[in-house]
Amino acid sequence: MSLSLRRGDAADAAAAGDICYRAFKDIAEAHNFPPDFPGPEMAAGMLAGMIAHPGVFDLVAEVDGRLVGSNFLDERNPVAGIGPITVDPTVQNDGAGRALMLGVMQRVRERGYPGVRLVQSGYHSRSLALYLRLGFEARELLVCLQGPTLGVGFPGYAVRAATPDDRAACNQLCFRVHGLERGGELSDAIAGGGARVVERDGRITGYATAIAFFGHAVAETNDDLKALIGAAEAFLGPGLLAPTRNGELVRWCLSQGLRITQTMTLMSVGLYNEPSGAWLPSVMY
Repeated sequence: MSLSLRRGDAADAAAAGDICYRAFKDIAEAHNFPPDFPGPEMAAGMLAGMIAHPGVFDLVAEVDGRLVGSNFLDERNPVAGIGPITVDPTVQNDGAGRALMLGVMQRVRERGYPGVRLVQSGYHSRSLALYLRLGFEARELLVCLQGPTLGVGFPGYAVRAATPDDRAACNQLCFRVHGLERGGELSDAIAGGGARVVERDGRITGYATAIAFFGHAVAETNDDLKALIGAAEAFLGPGLLAPTRNGELVRWCLSQGLRITQTMTLMSVGLYNEPSGAWLPSVMY
């Protein structure tokens, strides 16, 4: 097998999206889980947006000129995030996944990132083994929660759309909770109209880029997070992610009718600060 790596371009989105859909579908259904994407078109649309984004590094793998996989590195923040990485099921375990991971790790070193993170599906033992071999440490056990929107409000907690004027306060809050800010993602979410803040006592006490698989949230308290979750208009993708160590928050979500659909693992190499506050990760970290 003659394997080569190159940067992706817009023309790769359809083939990469089809592989992404089939790869996640095959491994999920092999373990009796629903696929992450409802069809190849949605996966292709997401990857097309990532390939076009100047803050995302893309890498595709080819075998004898045929595209067989892709991987992405989110470079919008001080700590980078990896994923999604997918390989055509017809060439699984032939080295393409490892090569794609080594390729983005080389990019991390070249750009001098102090740390890099990812989230992997708990049922996917092969990917867990690969990441551990590459030096990643398991940091958090996560649950993915899905269900009907809650429409729950809390007296004294006001949730509204985030504006550009909120960025400084949100970034400061994220730094207090995680020791880093995720301003690149936040700016994109504000521009797209999806970001939300919660205010209490006249100040911002939490924000969410989205209560969704690809969104993250940070807050001072669990009640601030509950207000953001309760006001969410949808839990896009497979669902929202929550750290299992926050039993109070997870139990509240379950009491509101959400259900656990799968477990996932947050992993990191390099800089990692133990969170101090309430938070929800994205599927990046």
